Amino acid sequence: MPKRRTAKIIDGKKIAADMRAELKDDIAVLAKRKVTPGLAVVLVGDDPASHVYVRMKDKACQALGIASFQHRLPANTTERRLLNLVKKLNEDKKVHGILVQLPLPKQIDEKKVLNTIDPAKDVDGFHPVNVGKMLVGEPGFLPCTPHGCQQMLLRSGYDPSGKHVVVVGRSNIVGKPVAAILMQKAPGANATVTVCHSRTKNIASITRQADILIAAMGVPEFIKSRMVKEGAIVLDVGVNRVDDKTKKSGYRLVGDVDFKAVSKKAKAISPVPGGVGPMTITMLLKNTVESAKRTVGSKRK
Repeated sequence: MPKRRTAKIIDGKKIAADMRAELKDDIAVLAKRKVTPGLAVVLVGDDPASHVYVRMKDKACQALGIASFQHRLPANTTERRLLNLVKKLNEDKKVHGILVQLPLPKQIDEKKVLNTIDPAKDVDGFHPVNVGKMLVGEPGFLPCTPHGCQQMLLRSGYDPSGKHVVVVGRSNIVGKPVAAILMQKAPGANATVTVCHSRTKNIASITRQADILIAAMGVPEFIKSRMVKEGAIVLDVGVNRVDDKTKKSGYRLVGDVDFKAVSKKAKAISPVPGGVGPMTITMLLKNTVESAKRTVGSKRK
């Protein structure tokens, strides 16, 4: 009987900490040029999860020496007021990155707001200009969670080049962009990518072909052991709350992968929490620092 493997843990916390240490060096170099990277975060309304995310981003900025500009607006804010604020931030030279926290209240068109952000300050990578650049392989801001997935693979020694990557999920935030990033003719990419989704027939027959499996569909523990090839690399992007009466909070966090079962079959796997999650804010900070570095470069010309 074959010996059961124990998957190596792809530690997002450690990789994120390593990258933040590298960013401190970049920020120190910018300080000598009298430039402080600045991130403006706009929060509209009272969504509890959004408030938590904004606090985490502010704390991360302070720890690295990135200027954090917070703009908190009431839930009844008009679309015009928000658009005017974004335009003002576009013109502010102290601001190198703009992030409008989603979701927005119903009276505001999210697409219109995101499209108003200057692509040169779109550190979330959601503006159509940056999405287009990502698709054709031109330099621009890559969306944070997908770029974080790529960095996790590379920094753990799992180069996607020549590998079959199967992405489960086709969202504009993770599924589509991570597929676009990993299929590029570029270092850290060059993968053969298949995207599965809710209309894919016999999905397990496709996921079992994956050398690298990326789960990003938002369904608790959807990926079972039988859906994973022996020795595959598994990145779990999902974060889901499930009821758990043994916890003080009444719930626990799980990913889109049945971690306990799949970790006995995979070569390496990212946990939830502590996997892809810590990478998202780190990549946001990295994009902000990159934006600041570009302004220094433009001054040289």
